[in-house]
Amino acid sequence: MSARIHPSAVVESGAELGDDVEIGPFAYVGSEVWLGEGTRLHHHASVEGNTVLGAGCEVFPYACIGGKTQDLKFKGGRPGLRAGARNVFREYVTVHAATNDGDFTVLGSDNTVLAYSHIAHDCVLGSHIVISNAVSMAGHVSVDDHVVIGGAAGIHQFCRIGAYAMLSAMAKLVHDLPPYFIADGTPAEVRAINKVGLERNGFGPAQVERVKHIFRILYRDRLNRSQALAKLAAHAEAASPEFQRIIAFSDASKRGLAPGGS
Repeated sequence: MSARIHPSAVVESGAELGDDVEIGPFAYVGSEVWLGEGTRLHHHASVEGNTVLGAGCEVFPYACIGGKTQDLKFKGGRPGLRAGARNVFREYVTVHAATNDGDFTVLGSDNTVLAYSHIAHDCVLGSHIVISNAVSMAGHVSVDDHVVIGGAAGIHQFCRIGAYAMLSAMAKLVHDLPPYFIADGTPAEVRAINKVGLERNGFGPAQVERVKHIFRILYRDRLNRSQALAKLAAHAEAASPEFQRIIAFSDASKRGLAPGGS
């Protein structure tokens, strides 16, 4: 089925629309945009810049996807945004293009970004992420798969959030949040394992138990970070996926891991 475009919508020459795309009243599609099959723009939604949205995405009213970076270091060129399939951008969401020529802000697939949230330039997000209302994500943030971010949370530039983690509502993250854990507070501290999230994503009892061991070593055994990582590497379960994910995440951390809280 060909694209369905409301008469009041503006679709600039050069835009590429997949089959069954729907463009609602007063929506805007820029000349460099590529919209995948079945993508829907509600009324007053905007997709612009060097932007690709995969199949089945949905952009709600007044969201602005692919807009120019807010980074004052922008020097021109064709940076852009690349997003996978079935992403949902609710009302007033903003997702900005990267800053440098040839670079991209990147989202995977099956992400839900709720109203008034902002994803800044050069962020790299995985898949199956839920971002609650009014989250502010600064530039160059990295978020792995199956993360949940609570409403009005703020994430500092260059921070990383590991897979299956949860950042609580109103939290201010200034360090890297390791996989599997829940962080809360301003600044955010790791409080517990994300047990409910793990179980919802198919983690069995043995896997959850391994995550508990990791949490105790990192945050309850009164070890400094070097000692804790050495203990993880020497653990009998060190070869398991759960241990390996934490070890790899920690080795790559530049901002340091979020501290533990009570």
